[in-house]
Amino acid sequence: MVSSVPRLVIAAPSSGSGKTTVATGLMAALSARGFAVSPHKVGPDYIDPGYHALATGRAGRNLDAYLCGAELVAPLFAHGARGCDIAVVEGVMGLFDGAAGEGELASTAQVAKLLRAPVVLVVDASSQSRSVAALVHGFVSWDPEVRVGGVILNKVASDRHEELLREALDSVGVPVMGVLRRAAQVETPSRHLGLVPVAERGAVAVEAVSAMAAQVAGGCDLSALVALARSAGALHGAGWDAGEALVSSPPPPLPVPSPGALPPDPLVGPGGPRPQAPDGLGGTDLGGRPQQTREPVVAVAGGAAFTFSYAEHAELLAAAGARVVTFDPLRDEELPEGTSGVVIGGGFPEVYASELSANEALRKRIAELAARGAPVAAECAGLLYLCRELDGMPMCGVLDASARMSERLTLGYRDAVAVGDSVLAPAGTRMRGHEFHRTVVEPGAGSSPAWGLRTPERRVEGFVEGGVHASYLHTHWASAPGVARRFVERCRTS
Repeated sequence: MVSSVPRLVIAAPSSGSGKTTVATGLMAALSARGFAVSPHKVGPDYIDPGYHALATGRAGRNLDAYLCGAELVAPLFAHGARGCDIAVVEGVMGLFDGAAGEGELASTAQVAKLLRAPVVLVVDASSQSRSVAALVHGFVSWDPEVRVGGVILNKVASDRHEELLREALDSVGVPVMGVLRRAAQVETPSRHLGLVPVAERGAVAVEAVSAMAAQVAGGCDLSALVALARSAGALHGAGWDAGEALVSSPPPPLPVPSPGALPPDPLVGPGGPRPQAPDGLGGTDLGGRPQQTREPVVAVAGGAAFTFSYAEHAELLAAAGARVVTFDPLRDEELPEGTSGVVIGGGFPEVYASELSANEALRKRIAELAARGAPVAAECAGLLYLCRELDGMPMCGVLDASARMSERLTLGYRDAVAVGDSVLAPAGTRMRGHEFHRTVVEPGAGSSPAWGLRTPERRVEGFVEGGVHASYLHTHWASAPGVARRFVERCRTS
């Protein structure tokens, strides 16, 4: 199968250059002109895809070569872009910045190469004139496999400033495809973990996306950008499919350091880690397909407090035979009827701690469900919600732990190994994840951790208690589809 969807990668020399404004505005501007736009984000970020979804009316999808493996980037892209006229991919950090100490892994540049997509470089020109040519020349020439096809100049002060910038760039040979003026910057409020999510801003977010669209449409050559997107190379291979992922062979296992490079791992018992678990973590029929004995209801937390989730998770749960129903812990006092399991992703419970605490009825329902041994999977914000308290306010009390805000930001990719068996994975299963939080969880005595993180200090984190798996680690289940199958099978039998 060949995918020829036109596509662009919106990148920048560094964070703060205006990638999100340009990418979101371009998505919205093209959508307004009748294009079916497929939105994508490089890296693990959950917030920008919310703005992308608002701009396009389609789920914003992440492309992360660290979490999912480079081999899944193109298939996941093709899955999201199926049936679309054009795709816009927003980069992460600077064009060549990726996972620390891993070369180009998880960088925008790597994803652009995997997608055979041209790059548009967004440059903050607010404090330079002729030097912009040296900057762009460096990015154009650094990696010949990355094709920088155009530049958008951001925060340009005046007509004279624009003239100087264009004259300088004439010598580089990269066309200027847009100029955005400094006075017209769109307000996108931020706080301790980045932009404020769309779900918290309501109509204000709609207005912000409309303003981005107007800014990009007024300052950029949309026809030239579409023409550049159409120059992308063809992608060969089938698009990712949740149902096929559940029955196919798993991706190649993550590389394991040589015995001489890493001492034996004490986190998973004397036998050491087992090989990465195969796709078939749950029950299958003789043809390798998931058993369909009944359709369990999996309740997935949503609303303003829990906005962090990857679209593929719900798709995998549904493909494994579950009926996925969203509930809002801020407003709903009951779990969806017939709930057999609960998934609580990331978000900002610390911002809504008082409202979450006030919904005592739902807190009790979740605690009762967990006490019966039903499967509950929680990541980061979900972990905080399951604790006894958050900043002194009562939470669900499922876990013997208290949580509080911290001054310290914990951020980064992680290699993890499951310490023990859980509703998500057998002991020894290896996955990659991402931590991003400003909170601390203090466990009670006798807690069983979820993951051993392969860091120099070999720390453990998270909780496995009965049917509960709670952790700070954000994971992408497309890298290990059997996680969803195992969870749904547990829902059927609990």
